Amino acid sequence: MYTNSFDEESYKDGVDITLEELYNKAEKLGKLPKTSAPSQGEMTAFFKKYLDEGYDIVFTGISSKMSATYQIACLVKQELAPDRIFVVDSGNLSTGIGLLLLKATKFRDMGYSAMQIANELENIVPRVKAQFVIDTLDYLYKGGRCSTVSYAFSKVLRIKPMIVVREKAMQVGTKFVGSITRAQAGMTKMFLNDFEKIDKEFVFITHTMAYEGAKYIRNMISNVSPQIENLYETVAGCVIGSHCGRNTIGILYIMKDEIVAKVDNIAE
Repeated sequence: MYTNSFDEESYKDGVDITLEELYNKAEKLGKLPKTSAPSQGEMTAFFKKYLDEGYDIVFTGISSKMSATYQIACLVKQELAPDRIFVVDSGNLSTGIGLLLLKATKFRDMGYSAMQIANELENIVPRVKAQFVIDTLDYLYKGGRCSTVSYAFSKVLRIKPMIVVREKAMQVGTKFVGSITRAQAGMTKMFLNDFEKIDKEFVFITHTMAYEGAKYIRNMISNVSPQIENLYETVAGCVIGSHCGRNTIGILYIMKDEIVAKVDNIAE
Protein backbone atom coordinates (compact mmCIF):
# COMPACT_ATOMS: atom_id res chain seq x y z
CA MET A 1 0.00 0.00 0.00
CA TYR A 2 3.03 2.30 0.26
CA THR A 3 3.66 4.71 -2.61
CA ASN A 4 6.82 6.00 -4.29
CA SER A 5 6.42 9.18 -6.36
CA PHE A 6 8.62 10.93 -8.91
CA ASP A 7 6.96 14.29 -9.59
CA GLU A 8 3.55 13.40 -11.07
CA GLU A 9 4.21 9.67 -11.44
CA SER A 10 3.27 7.40 -8.52
CA TYR A 11 4.01 3.72 -8.06
CA LYS A 12 2.70 1.20 -5.54
CA ASP A 13 5.61 -0.43 -3.73
CA GLY A 14 6.19 -3.96 -5.03
CA VAL A 15 3.19 -3.74 -7.38
CA ASP A 16 3.95 -1.07 -9.99
CA ILE A 17 7.72 -0.89 -9.56
CA THR A 18 10.57 -3.10 -8.38
CA LEU A 19 13.52 -1.91 -6.32
CA GLU A 20 15.88 -2.27 -9.29
CA GLU A 21 13.53 -0.19 -11.47
CA LEU A 22 13.28 2.44 -8.74
CA TYR A 23 17.07 2.77 -8.49
CA ASN A 24 17.44 3.01 -12.26
CA LYS A 25 14.77 5.70 -12.42
CA ALA A 26 16.27 7.67 -9.51
CA GLU A 27 19.72 7.58 -11.11
CA LYS A 28 18.35 8.58 -14.51
CA LEU A 29 16.36 11.52 -13.08
CA GLY A 30 19.03 12.49 -10.55
CA LYS A 31 16.48 12.66 -7.73
CA LEU A 32 14.98 10.42 -5.09
CA PRO A 33 11.30 9.50 -4.97
CA LYS A 34 8.97 10.78 -2.29
CA THR A 35 7.44 8.02 -0.21
CA SER A 36 4.03 8.03 1.42
CA ALA A 37 1.95 5.81 3.68
CA PRO A 38 -1.41 4.46 2.53
CA SER A 39 -4.29 6.89 2.84
CA GLN A 40 -7.08 6.38 5.34
CA GLY A 41 -9.42 5.57 2.45
CA GLU A 42 -7.09 2.91 1.07
CA MET A 43 -6.67 1.28 4.45
CA THR A 44 -10.41 1.40 5.12
CA ALA A 45 -11.10 -0.45 1.87
CA PHE A 46 -8.34 -2.96 2.62
CA PHE A 47 -9.64 -3.76 6.11
CA LYS A 48 -13.31 -3.76 5.11
CA LYS A 49 -12.74 -6.48 2.54
CA TYR A 50 -11.58 -8.93 5.21
CA LEU A 51 -14.10 -7.83 7.81
CA ASP A 52 -16.89 -8.47 5.30
CA GLU A 53 -15.51 -11.98 4.77
CA GLY A 54 -15.85 -12.63 8.50
CA TYR A 55 -12.24 -12.28 9.55
CA ASP A 56 -10.90 -10.42 12.57
CA ILE A 57 -7.72 -8.48 11.78
CA VAL A 58 -4.30 -8.18 13.39
CA PHE A 59 -2.35 -5.40 11.67
CA THR A 60 1.22 -4.21 12.06
CA GLY A 61 3.22 -1.91 9.79
CA ILE A 62 6.18 0.45 9.86
CA SER A 63 7.01 1.91 13.29
CA SER A 64 4.89 4.79 14.56
CA LYS A 65 8.06 6.92 14.75
CA MET A 66 8.94 6.28 11.09
CA SER A 67 5.59 6.43 9.33
CA ALA A 68 1.98 7.57 9.72
CA THR A 69 0.80 4.02 8.99
CA TYR A 70 0.19 3.10 12.63
CA GLN A 71 -1.87 6.23 13.33
CA ILE A 72 -3.92 5.71 10.16
CA ALA A 73 -4.60 2.08 11.09
CA CYS A 74 -5.77 3.16 14.56
CA LEU A 75 -8.19 5.66 13.01
CA VAL A 76 -9.60 3.02 10.67
CA LYS A 77 -9.94 0.56 13.55
CA GLN A 78 -12.10 3.04 15.48
CA GLU A 79 -14.12 3.84 12.38
CA LEU A 80 -14.83 0.27 11.28
CA ALA A 81 -14.64 -2.28 14.09
CA PRO A 82 -12.85 -1.45 17.35
CA ASP A 83 -13.57 -4.94 18.71
CA ARG A 84 -12.39 -6.83 15.59
CA ILE A 85 -9.27 -4.95 14.48
CA PHE A 86 -6.12 -5.12 16.59
CA VAL A 87 -3.29 -2.74 15.66
CA VAL A 88 0.24 -3.46 16.90
CA ASP A 89 3.00 -0.87 16.67
CA SER A 90 5.91 -2.92 15.30
CA GLY A 91 8.45 -0.32 16.42
CA ASN A 92 10.39 -1.53 13.41
CA LEU A 93 10.65 -1.71 9.63
CA SER A 94 11.23 -4.11 6.75
CA THR A 95 11.56 -7.75 7.82
CA GLY A 96 11.54 -6.64 11.45
CA ILE A 97 7.81 -6.52 10.69
CA GLY A 98 8.11 -9.79 8.78
CA LEU A 99 9.39 -11.53 11.91
CA LEU A 100 6.27 -10.42 13.79
CA LEU A 101 4.00 -11.62 11.00
CA LEU A 102 5.66 -15.05 10.90
CA LYS A 103 5.08 -15.36 14.64
CA ALA A 104 1.49 -14.16 14.19
CA THR A 105 0.87 -16.84 11.57
CA LYS A 106 2.21 -19.48 13.94
CA PHE A 107 -0.10 -18.29 16.73
CA ARG A 108 -3.06 -18.24 14.34
CA ASP A 109 -2.37 -21.84 13.34
CA MET A 110 -2.23 -22.75 17.05
CA GLY A 111 -5.81 -21.48 17.39
CA TYR A 112 -5.16 -18.13 19.08
CA SER A 113 -7.79 -15.40 18.73
CA ALA A 114 -6.89 -12.09 17.06
CA MET A 115 -6.71 -10.42 20.48
CA GLN A 116 -4.41 -13.14 21.81
CA ILE A 117 -2.15 -12.86 18.76
CA ALA A 118 -1.91 -9.08 19.19
CA ASN A 119 -1.01 -9.51 22.86
CA GLU A 120 1.72 -12.01 21.99
CA LEU A 121 3.15 -9.65 19.36
CA GLU A 122 3.22 -6.78 21.85
CA ASN A 123 5.50 -8.92 24.00
CA ILE A 124 7.79 -9.73 21.07
CA VAL A 125 8.12 -6.16 19.71
CA PRO A 126 10.84 -4.99 22.18
CA ARG A 127 12.87 -8.12 21.41
CA VAL A 128 13.15 -7.64 17.64
CA LYS A 129 16.66 -6.63 16.61
CA ALA A 130 17.22 -4.93 13.25
CA GLN A 131 20.59 -3.72 12.01
CA PHE A 132 21.75 -2.72 8.53
CA VAL A 133 25.17 -1.85 7.14
CA ILE A 134 25.02 0.95 4.56
CA ASP A 135 27.53 1.02 1.71
CA THR A 136 27.06 4.67 0.83
CA LEU A 137 25.41 7.63 2.55
CA ASP A 138 24.45 9.16 -0.81
CA TYR A 139 20.75 8.33 -0.50
CA LEU A 140 20.49 9.33 3.16
CA TYR A 141 22.27 12.60 2.37
CA LYS A 142 20.11 13.41 -0.67
CA GLY A 143 17.02 12.56 1.36
CA GLY A 144 18.00 15.01 4.11
CA ARG A 145 18.63 12.27 6.69
CA CYS A 146 22.38 12.84 6.94
CA SER A 147 24.22 16.11 7.60
CA THR A 148 26.82 17.51 5.22
CA VAL A 149 29.51 17.11 7.89
CA SER A 150 28.67 13.45 8.54
CA TYR A 151 28.49 12.77 4.82
CA ALA A 152 31.90 14.31 4.14
CA PHE A 153 33.41 12.64 7.21
CA SER A 154 32.23 9.21 6.08
CA LYS A 155 33.64 9.74 2.58
CA VAL A 156 37.10 10.76 3.78
CA LEU A 157 37.44 8.01 6.40
CA ARG A 158 35.64 5.33 4.36
CA ILE A 159 33.13 4.79 7.14
CA LYS A 160 30.34 2.27 6.65
CA PRO A 161 27.72 3.02 9.32
CA MET A 162 25.46 0.41 10.80
CA ILE A 163 21.89 1.61 11.19
CA VAL A 164 20.00 0.07 14.10
CA VAL A 165 16.39 0.37 15.22
CA ARG A 166 16.12 1.64 18.79
CA GLU A 167 13.14 3.05 20.62
CA LYS A 168 11.09 2.63 17.42
CA ALA A 169 13.42 4.85 15.33
CA MET A 170 16.46 4.43 13.10
CA GLN A 171 19.74 5.43 14.75
CA VAL A 172 23.41 5.19 13.82
CA GLY A 173 25.12 2.30 15.59
CA THR A 174 28.68 1.06 15.17
CA LYS A 175 30.71 2.75 12.43
CA PHE A 176 32.96 0.39 10.50
CA VAL A 177 36.08 1.72 8.78
CA GLY A 178 37.11 0.20 5.45
CA SER A 179 35.36 -1.91 2.84
CA ILE A 180 31.71 -2.92 2.79
CA THR A 181 32.81 -6.56 3.14
CA ARG A 182 34.63 -5.70 6.34
CA ALA A 183 31.51 -3.96 7.64
CA GLN A 184 29.33 -6.94 6.71
CA ALA A 185 31.72 -9.25 8.57
CA GLY A 186 31.64 -6.97 11.61
CA MET A 187 27.85 -6.90 11.69
CA THR A 188 27.70 -10.68 11.29
CA LYS A 189 30.14 -11.18 14.17
CA MET A 190 27.83 -9.05 16.33
CA PHE A 191 24.96 -11.36 15.38
CA LEU A 192 27.04 -14.43 16.21
CA ASN A 193 27.94 -12.88 19.57
CA ASP A 194 24.20 -12.69 20.27
CA PHE A 195 23.62 -16.24 19.05
CA GLU A 196 23.00 -17.99 22.36
CA LYS A 197 20.52 -15.25 23.31
CA ILE A 198 18.38 -15.29 20.17
CA ASP A 199 15.16 -17.05 19.20
CA LYS A 200 16.47 -19.39 16.50
CA GLU A 201 13.13 -19.99 14.78
CA PHE A 202 13.37 -17.16 12.21
CA VAL A 203 16.28 -15.02 11.00
CA PHE A 204 16.29 -12.66 8.01
CA ILE A 205 19.11 -11.42 5.80
CA THR A 206 17.52 -8.47 4.02
CA HIS A 207 19.24 -6.31 1.42
CA THR A 208 18.92 -3.82 -1.43
CA MET A 209 20.35 -5.77 -4.38
CA ALA A 210 23.38 -6.83 -2.32
CA TYR A 211 23.34 -10.44 -3.50
CA GLU A 212 27.05 -11.10 -3.04
CA GLY A 213 26.95 -9.64 0.45
CA ALA A 214 23.93 -11.79 1.33
CA LYS A 215 25.77 -14.91 0.15
CA TYR A 216 28.83 -13.92 2.19
CA ILE A 217 26.79 -13.36 5.37
CA ARG A 218 24.72 -16.52 4.88
CA ASN A 219 27.93 -18.57 4.58
CA MET A 220 29.40 -16.96 7.71
CA ILE A 221 26.27 -17.74 9.70
CA SER A 222 25.78 -21.27 8.33
CA ASN A 223 29.39 -22.27 8.95
CA VAL A 224 29.26 -21.27 12.60
CA SER A 225 25.60 -21.66 13.53
CA PRO A 226 23.78 -24.30 11.48
CA GLN A 227 20.98 -24.72 14.03
CA ILE A 228 18.83 -21.77 12.85
CA GLU A 229 15.48 -23.27 11.85
CA ASN A 230 14.61 -20.79 9.08
CA LEU A 231 17.25 -18.47 7.60
CA TYR A 232 15.55 -16.32 4.96
CA GLU A 233 17.05 -13.98 2.37
CA THR A 234 14.81 -11.16 1.13
CA VAL A 235 15.13 -8.02 -0.97
CA ALA A 236 13.89 -4.89 0.81
CA GLY A 237 10.89 -2.96 -0.44
CA CYS A 238 11.12 0.26 -2.42
CA VAL A 239 10.28 2.55 0.51
CA ILE A 240 13.15 1.24 2.65
CA GLY A 241 15.45 0.91 -0.34
CA SER A 242 14.91 4.50 -1.42
CA HIS A 243 16.14 5.73 1.97
CA CYS A 244 19.20 3.47 2.32
CA GLY A 245 20.43 3.10 -1.25
CA ARG A 246 21.96 0.20 -3.13
CA ASN A 247 24.04 -2.49 -1.46
CA THR A 248 22.59 -2.01 2.02
CA ILE A 249 22.30 -5.28 3.93
CA GLY A 250 20.90 -6.24 7.31
CA ILE A 251 20.39 -9.10 9.74
CA LEU A 252 17.09 -9.15 11.62
CA TYR A 253 16.11 -11.52 14.40
CA ILE A 254 14.32 -11.88 17.73
CA MET A 255 16.12 -11.95 21.06
CA LYS A 256 14.97 -14.21 23.89
CA ASP A 257 14.95 -11.23 26.26
CA GLU A 258 14.29 -7.51 25.79
CA ILE A 259 17.16 -5.70 24.08
CA VAL A 260 19.49 -3.60 26.23
CA ALA A 261 21.01 -0.63 24.39
CA LYS A 262 24.81 -0.60 24.13
CA VAL A 263 27.30 2.21 23.64
CA ASP A 264 28.33 2.38 19.98
CA ASN A 265 31.80 3.00 18.65
CA ILE A 266 33.98 3.09 15.58
CA ALA A 267 35.27 -0.35 14.60
CA GLU A 268 38.75 -0.10 13.15
